Amino acid sequence: MLAVRAAEGDEDSFAILVRRHGSSLLTLARCMLGSPQDAEEAVQDAFVSAWRRLPEYRHSAEFRTWMYRITVNRCLTMRRRRPPPLSLDVVVEPAAGDAWSQPARSAEQDAATAALSRALAELDVGQRICWILREVEGLPYKEIAHVTRTSEPTVRGRLFRARRSLQEAMGPWR
Repeated sequence: MLAVRAAEGDEDSFAILVRRHGSSLLTLARCMLGSPQDAEEAVQDAFVSAWRRLPEYRHSAEFRTWMYRITVNRCLTMRRRRPPPLSLDVVVEPAAGDAWSQPARSAEQDAATAALSRALAELDVGQRICWILREVEGLPYKEIAHVTRTSEPTVRGRLFRARRSLQEAMGPWR
């Protein structure tokens, strides 16, 4: 309903859609691009593109799925122009009294996060996108297939290979 109103020019409806989906798109973009600044630029560009293309939106997929597709495309374009290393800056800092606040544990957590970042960066782009959409965003296989313009079996295969690669790379951290 909000997407229909936004397509008719209702800016308030579009603002609600931006607030509703912005944080998950930003998380996706951060995981794909590794830079918070690049991620913000990609999501902003995706929303600008969506606003311009809303009259073309056919409602055959959820608005969220459509926005994931636009954001993934924007991130891929940005990666082709300047491929930065992948970072997991989306990991939340531990609270002050937390057991992880001890220096040794904090250093171990930082090293494990860096290892996961390197392992994710080594994945094939298709595997990385599927893994992020499933494991970080929690999308179902059908939606991931729609976002990546592939079939569900392809998504399952990519996820299997990504999980296997990450499991091997993170073996020393178990």
